[in-house]
Amino acid sequence: MVVISSFGAIIGLALAIFLILKKLHPVYALLAGALVGGVVGGASMQDTVNFMFAGSKDILPAVLRVLAAGVLAGVLMESGASITIAETIIKTVGEKRILWALALSTFILTASGVFIYVAVITVAPIALTLGLRTHTSKAAILLAMIGGGKAGNIISPNPNTIAAADAFKLELTTVMLAGIVPALVGIVASALVAGVLNKKGEMVGEEHINYQHQNLPSFLAAISGPVLAIALLALNPLTGIKIDPMIALPVGGIAGALFMGKIKNISQYASSGLDKTLGVAVLLLCTGCIAGIIANSTLKDIITNGLQSFGLPAFLLAPLSGIAMSAATASTTSGTAVASTVFGPTILSLGVPALSAAAMVHAGATVLDHLPHGSFFHASSGSVFMDIRQRLQLIPYETLIGLVLTIVSTLIFGFFAN
Repeated sequence: MVVISSFGAIIGLALAIFLILKKLHPVYALLAGALVGGVVGGASMQDTVNFMFAGSKDILPAVLRVLAAGVLAGVLMESGASITIAETIIKTVGEKRILWALALSTFILTASGVFIYVAVITVAPIALTLGLRTHTSKAAILLAMIGGGKAGNIISPNPNTIAAADAFKLELTTVMLAGIVPALVGIVASALVAGVLNKKGEMVGEEHINYQHQNLPSFLAAISGPVLAIALLALNPLTGIKIDPMIALPVGGIAGALFMGKIKNISQYASSGLDKTLGVAVLLLCTGCIAGIIANSTLKDIITNGLQSFGLPAFLLAPLSGIAMSAATASTTSGTAVASTVFGPTILSLGVPALSAAAMVHAGATVLDHLPHGSFFHASSGSVFMDIRQRLQLIPYETLIGLVLTIVSTLIFGFFAN
């Protein structure tokens, strides 16, 4: 059996990161990294390609479910539902608690099925308007939104949660529920950490304000779609009736459009959602390619043996693999997918329950998903008109919030579970 060296796997990952930083599309960067990593690691060209195909095959069920989720995402984003949800939360919490309001807004949006970068972009215009009135810095505003998004992402029917559920053969709702306590702690951490930056850095100016929306749906109509989707997903653990996310998520989207009186636009919403999920789906397939290389290398064995040599608990491989792969891919989705696919079998063989492994890997993938070689870094900075230097200064604070999510999850599913 051909085994790729750890050196080759590391070279492949490093090359992929380098090419992304050089502005090559992540899809081609991951393909190139996987190909070079396999060959440098000692595999033939054909064996390398076979490993890449096998890795992509493992990720295919998650890809199909992500594409199906595009219907719900498109309805939320294009109908104005996401804006209604954000505005309602902010009005309820109040301007005086702006950072809590922003963290809760992006939390609810991502938890409802809106992609985190879309949630931040959606809330940003409202946040800037409030920031001008309350003299809140752009850094604090952005950090509160990002932190809330990270917290919501680990309990959402988003691609990252789907990837974790599929890899560990768990119900999607089970993985979502596993993140509730870490997510709630994460919201508090987001608001508190953002508060440290409240008056630091550049303040919001009049030139940053351009916010106006009309013909928005009511709040109850806006949340109807995600509520129905989650209710359908919850039928299996509650009643034993299994409805796959591939069915539940589009049904939720269609029902949401119907309740908002916008069913005639469902084709437009679905097409828009597909446009946004297609990139994620293709990226996941290519993530599977690099995962195939790492899975057939000695890298995972070296990491596992390193933990054991230091006398650390075996379950720490779960959060650490999520952290490492999120750093490599600068993506919660890709980080979760690679870590779950590559390290999942090893983690389970060490006696860690599947749900515990999924929860800790998933939380770990939020720690470094905001690095500059990922698209989220640039999309989030543009949402509040922040330059690269200012955006780089937020990385330690974002990492801290991700670590809070991971530590709480590891305490619950690792230390306290044993």
